[in-house]
Amino acid sequence: MNARERSDDDFAQLRIPPHSVEAEQSVLGGLLLDNSAWDRAGDLLTDSDFYRFEHRLIFAAINALITSAKPADVITVCEHLKRTGNADDCGGMLYLNSLAQSVPSAANMRRYAEIVRERAVLREIIASNDEINALAWKCDDPAGLIDRAATKLNELLQRETRKAPRAIGDVMVESLDRITDLHTGESDSGWPTGIPSLDRMLGGGLRAGRVYVLAARPSVGKSSFAASLGITLAERDLPVLMLSQEMSAGEIADRAISNIGGIDYSTVQTGRLNDLEWGQLSDCVERARALPFHIDDQSALRLRDIRAKARMVKGLKVLILDYLQLSASTGEHANRNAEIEEISRGLKALAKDMGIAVLELSQLNREVEKRSNKRPNLSDLRDSGAIEQDADVVLFLWPVREFEGEGRRIVGIGVDKNRQGKRGEFGLDFYGDYQRWSESTADIRPVVAPRSQRDDL
Repeated sequence: MNARERSDDDFAQLRIPPHSVEAEQSVLGGLLLDNSAWDRAGDLLTDSDFYRFEHRLIFAAINALITSAKPADVITVCEHLKRTGNADDCGGMLYLNSLAQSVPSAANMRRYAEIVRERAVLREIIASNDEINALAWKCDDPAGLIDRAATKLNELLQRETRKAPRAIGDVMVESLDRITDLHTGESDSGWPTGIPSLDRMLGGGLRAGRVYVLAARPSVGKSSFAASLGITLAERDLPVLMLSQEMSAGEIADRAISNIGGIDYSTVQTGRLNDLEWGQLSDCVERARALPFHIDDQSALRLRDIRAKARMVKGLKVLILDYLQLSASTGEHANRNAEIEEISRGLKALAKDMGIAVLELSQLNREVEKRSNKRPNLSDLRDSGAIEQDADVVLFLWPVREFEGEGRRIVGIGVDKNRQGKRGEFGLDFYGDYQRWSESTADIRPVVAPRSQRDDL
């Protein structure tokens, strides 16, 4: 054999997908000898993890028998394969008997199963790589392809990251350390929003891994309120990213100047600043330059765009999406509800994977406008029930009253869903001239006219 032929043979060998026939046979033989070994392998393997087709069929038969509380030995498995018409494809009784005789015991079952699973993962990686390579030759969306590759590998990583059950006493020791740190002030229970009542309901503020939905009708102030929260969190050295699909980056910056610098918003928009305000503007810009507050105003963001931008901000803690219904889909769904569901589920996964808090703004349907008090409820969330289902906390804003000539509005805020905290409602003072929000002492209950006045109507 010449060098060229040896090279071709070596290449052909390299292209055989990773697998271990011996490990697969040892798993099957061990299970046929000792069904109790299933407890050491059943959590690791599925029939698709086996490379050889007959091994997949045999493992599926063993699985079906054991999970039905029936014995799985050479005879019963052979009978099961006959009933399903697969006995001949598996070598019949002869091959099953050879499997059982080839393994002296099932003592090393866990390691055999791990080898089978490891080879299966390698085959999945190769298959994903081949798919990405094929798509790359005809791809006109490189960014989308990169996201697809990253998603596939991340899914594999998630499947392979298993947690073993732990004794509650061990977990309580960690809880004790956490509670002690909270008591001594060495750690925070959450990232404070600067709104005391909201922080109490949220157990200290926003938390990593959670999704917060802030919903309101147009022009109530949800974008302004979200930006104000973002500035407050950034002032605590928490990196914040605001993805604004509705307002431009310049508009957000103008509002931030008004908020941080204490300069009238209308003055900022017209540029008619006096000498004092020019000084305030200069100080404001210097303060803002030190804040880890990031803005992106790309419109029609897809889920993969959101993920990519979140990873661009080093140490990101809080992601603000303004707003959910303006996000674009992949175009693979039958209706808008399914599209919103995909984005909502993806944001929940992003929060957990990156250990960040996600504040997603959402629109409400028009039903709320028919109510006299304009108070929203969970059924008013627009486009998909997945928004409510995926959220850890749902917040609503609604108009209560406006004070003519004071530049002040009372806006109600309600915590209508809170998986790990209290629900309730209270008022916020919104000073639109300075884009500032604070907790209000005002009564937000609807004003009821005296009976005599109602009788006159």
